Amino acid sequence: MGLTYFKRFRMELDLAKLIVDHSLCPAGYELVPFREDLLREHAAAKYRSFREELDANVFPCLAQRDGCLRLMREISDRIGFVPEATWLIRYRPVPGARPEAIGTIQGIQFEGWGAIQNVGVVPEHRGKGLGSILLMHAAKGFRSVGLLKMHLEVTTDNTAAVRLYERLGFRRAEVVYKAAEVAGV
Repeated sequence: MGLTYFKRFRMELDLAKLIVDHSLCPAGYELVPFREDLLREHAAAKYRSFREELDANVFPCLAQRDGCLRLMREISDRIGFVPEATWLIRYRPVPGARPEAIGTIQGIQFEGWGAIQNVGVVPEHRGKGLGSILLMHAAKGFRSVGLLKMHLEVTTDNTAAVRLYERLGFRRAEVVYKAAEVAGV
């Protein structure tokens, strides 16, 4: 194991200028507001979204099912947790089928900002606008509790995510480095 530093962008969005997109989910998908009884579904979506991604190296808990559940509990128990900015997307391939959790986003309030903790969509469901839907609903949730700014951090090598955030109006505000233990380094 060796210590590696991952370069990340802090990206910010002015919610006062944001026009929230009220796009509906594509057919077969449903957007579900936060409820405490959905923690396991959020954790399952988080695990499947991040387990094989670069961020699982930066945040090892994302590569473990129980780590994702523990993280969801920690986020939802925080003083600044914003349930209105926390959403789940489920996929139901045919009516009556059991829904599958495939996307998640969590928000907290920190020092007057809405802070996105994680936004993830499982790989086989990417490219359908679901990440944008999650982010826009989180932004709407932050605004509903009086916040006018939101931010997130993204690993700079995650170019698809950086492009998505920039397309939605986020701007790169700062470069930060996250130290992580990585096997084989």
